Amino acid sequence: MAVVLGGVLPGQQAAAAGGFRSGPGDAGSSGTPGTYAFAEDARRVDGAMSPADAVELEPGRSYRSTLPATGTVHYRLELDDTTNLYASATVVPPPGRGTSVIDGVRVSVRDSEGRSCDADTSSLGSGGSPHPVAAWAMREISPRRSPCDDAGTYYLAVERAAPEAKGASPDPWEMELTTVSEPALEGTGPTRAPGEWNSAPPEPVTGQPERRAGGAGFTEATAVGQGVWRDGIRPGQTLFYKVPVDWGQQLYATVDLGGPGPAGGGFAAAALDLDLYNPARGHVEDLGMSYNGEPKSKSLAPLPEVAHGNRLDPGRQTGVMRFAGSYYLVAHLTAEVADDFGDGPVPLTLRIRVSGAVQEGPRYAGQTVPADVFTVTGEDRDAAAGGGTAGDGAAYRSLALGGIGTGSALLAWLGVWTMVVRRRARP
Repeated sequence: MAVVLGGVLPGQQAAAAGGFRSGPGDAGSSGTPGTYAFAEDARRVDGAMSPADAVELEPGRSYRSTLPATGTVHYRLELDDTTNLYASATVVPPPGRGTSVIDGVRVSVRDSEGRSCDADTSSLGSGGSPHPVAAWAMREISPRRSPCDDAGTYYLAVERAAPEAKGASPDPWEMELTTVSEPALEGTGPTRAPGEWNSAPPEPVTGQPERRAGGAGFTEATAVGQGVWRDGIRPGQTLFYKVPVDWGQQLYATVDLGGPGPAGGGFAAAALDLDLYNPARGHVEDLGMSYNGEPKSKSLAPLPEVAHGNRLDPGRQTGVMRFAGSYYLVAHLTAEVADDFGDGPVPLTLRIRVSGAVQEGPRYAGQTVPADVFTVTGEDRDAAAGGGTAGDGAAYRSLALGGIGTGSALLAWLGVWTMVVRRRARP
């Protein structure tokens, strides 16, 4: 009979957290196509049709709500006059029902008088195949005086992007809400954007792919770093990966689909969507890819180095590369691929390169919420290299990744525990 320390064996802790997966990649990731893994600690809240009835969202927490087919729902934000606030909404259309390619989610942060501080829209694309998409909006303290700089009550407003479009889903959508706060800098900080950056795409990373099963949501995203990672993706399925990118570094990603794919002929014009999101779930870049059963490859457009000053660039794509942390790669295979190629998994390969020397990050005058959202730790890098989840602990991680059997792992852990107890007992 196995004895479990703390309710979970060391090798099982990362698996329970959704980060460590060791199943065969080409068999397809765990999880049913069309499902989404909401944050386990997400609090259920109802959006209000009127701002006066809106429930408050606290920075650093996750919430689960419902987005109606029509109308705008509101959530309250209580903000000071020094902190930036980033709010995101991840919508999950129900599987098995087509929807419009231009439909999606629109979010905005508004002040108490209804004036918009910021807004963003993310559409489904991919031939209208239902899958999770996220959009963000911010209340940012501006170097130039703005009505949104004042302390007080603000509102996050969320609505469908095109509910009246032809083919749009008439059903309500489940939704995950997150908020992240960023304090002011010590001193004045940068006064202009960094300027020119290396926009030349490098050669894709080569080498033998390592199998790494993707997660089913942002909070279960599988950690990967520089290298070649392979999985199987089924029609209608969405896979989540996260890449630690530190200050001063650039992220490059190439996706390969097929090679070889399922038997049978056919063609899907909008087969794969690959989206990149920043640590606050702000949409950065995306690409689409067709599929005819033969190997295909495509790369995301080059992106600037991560820098606090990027937010001063007038281009929104550069502005979203404003902080270090986990950047999310989200791959979705449209459900129509099954029409010509069956519902079996299609080989998916990610080639990831993280280049550039790590630079010192900005000096914040306070604490971000969550505390580690804009940092890259040694544990983050270890998790990306080994497939675990940062925070597992070095002893747990070494046992889980060393290929030790359950019995041997338990004995080894008990041995370490015994030595610790004996050392503490010495005078």
